[in-house]
Parts: sequence; C-alpha cells; structure tokens
Amino acid sequence: MNAQVQLGDFLRTRRSQLLPEDLGIPTYGERRRVPGLRREELALLAGVSSSYYTRLEQGQSLNASPEVLDAIARALRLDESERLHLHNLARSAKGPGRGRRPAPEHVTAATCQLLDALADVPAIVTGRRSDVLAWNRLGHALFAAHLDPGAPDRPAERPNMARLVFLDAHTRDLYADWPSKARAVVGNLRLVAGRHPDDAALHALVGELSAKSTDFASMWADHRVKACAVASYGMRHPLVGQLTVTQQTLGQGPDQNIVVATTQADSPARAALALLSQLTARGTAQGDPARPGARAEAH
Repeated sequence: MNAQVQLGDFLRTRRSQLLPEDLGIPTYGERRRVPGLRREELALLAGVSSSYYTRLEQGQSLNASPEVLDAIARALRLDESERLHLHNLARSAKGPGRGRRPAPEHVTAATCQLLDALADVPAIVTGRRSDVLAWNRLGHALFAAHLDPGAPDRPAERPNMARLVFLDAHTRDLYADWPSKARAVVGNLRLVAGRHPDDAALHALVGELSAKSTDFASMWADHRVKACAVASYGMRHPLVGQLTVTQQTLGQGPDQNIVVATTQADSPARAALALLSQLTARGTAQGDPARPGARAEAH
C-alpha cells in the first residue's frame, strides 16, 4: 500500500470525477479523451504549474506545502475529511515504507468500564482495522448474534466488521440499505490507510476483501473517504424484526472507537431493542456467557 501510489491514485480518481461544465470551464464542444478535468485544467484552478501538478500525481514531487495541498483540495472540491486525507497521503509519501505489522490491540480497563456502563445500549469496541476488540451483551446480540460471543477475547479469532459487512451473509442481510453501510466501511478504511500506509495487516485485509468481493474492489477503486461519526441505518434483525438505529462512533484514544447504536425515545426501534435485551438476558440465565466482550490487558 505504497503511499506515493495512493496519493497519485487519489488525485487522478478525484480529478476524473469533476466535470468541466460544473466548474465553468468551456469545452467548445470538443471531444475529450479522458473523463473529468485534464491535469492542466486542475492545475490552473489550484494556481500551480501544470508540470508541478503532473509530478505530484506521478509521485515525483513529495514536498508540497500545506498551502498548495489546500489549494488542490479546493480545486477538487474536497470536503474536510477528504482534505485531511490528502494531507495524510502527502505526509506519508515523504517517508520510506517499512511494512510494519503492529502488535495485537487491547482495550484498557477504563474502556471496559465504559462498555459495562452502556449495558442498556448496543456497543462494540473496534480497533484500527475495524477488528472487534470487545462488545457488550446487546452489542453482540444486535450486530453479530450468530458469532461466538467470546471471540473478541481471542486476538486470532476476532471478528472484523469490514469482513462481516462484505463477506458475511447474515451481516449483509442485517442492513436494509447495505450499499450505504458498505460505502461507509470503505470510506473509513480509506482514511485509516491514509494515516497508516505501512500497516501490513491493513494491506492484507484490503487485498483479501478486494479478491473476495467485487463490491469492495469497486468501492475501493473509487477512492471515496468518509469519517462516519454519526449515521442512521435501517436494520432487519432476525429476532426482533425491523428497527432504525443511529450508530455513533466515539473516539477512545489512538485508533480505537466505541460504536454505539441508539434509538429514538418511545419509538418502535426502542421497543425492539428492549425485546432483544430481554431475549438475550433469558439466554444468559439459561447458561450462555453473561458478558461477551473483552477483558482489559495489563499495559
């Protein structure tokens, strides 16, 4: 996942998605050989020379200033998440890649306490690459009741939310608007890849998903990035039926998040979650693990 290649691909893809007429650039009816803007047109909009912008796309100019990157971001009409992604790619491209595989991720005691405090709300803790590091009883019941509730406690067997969304039939059926959820997952992985271009495990995950899912490969090639702090999804749960939840991502330090699913007060979705809680509590009383989720590791 070479950062220079990522930078060039991102710029080319986003340039190809801009239409000259949308930016007030006259084409005089000419037949264009490439989709979107030409390099020289983008360079003119950004206020840089065509040769400089070409070198940047080709990975041959790695010292672009923040001001130049911001000018290119404005010309490409990037939103704030995309602008930060561009800066991350440019910064990462300056350093040599070492293909490091980080140590296994663990949740802290404080995060476990927070997860316990959210007992009445479905919650999961995810790591850098969307591995599930922990979940509470309702989080497991809502998002992955078909999986072993103790899986997050075993690093080698941890579920991965990106794999589940693209490769797991249960999870795919869980979302009424699956493409929306899938695009959000890919957009988040793109952001992570921009911050950590030398993460070998992330590289392997992207390669696996690209090989096994044509949907993922197509969405990944689109180079869309998205910070999904809050999003609403319609879900079709096999036990409690249809419900709409708001998934909120709460940062828990570097590269860890707690994802919680909330519902409107006095709504059918709130009643559905209450029923799900009752059903899972009944299963616990009959001998299932009382609290699926992680135990904090000593640091």
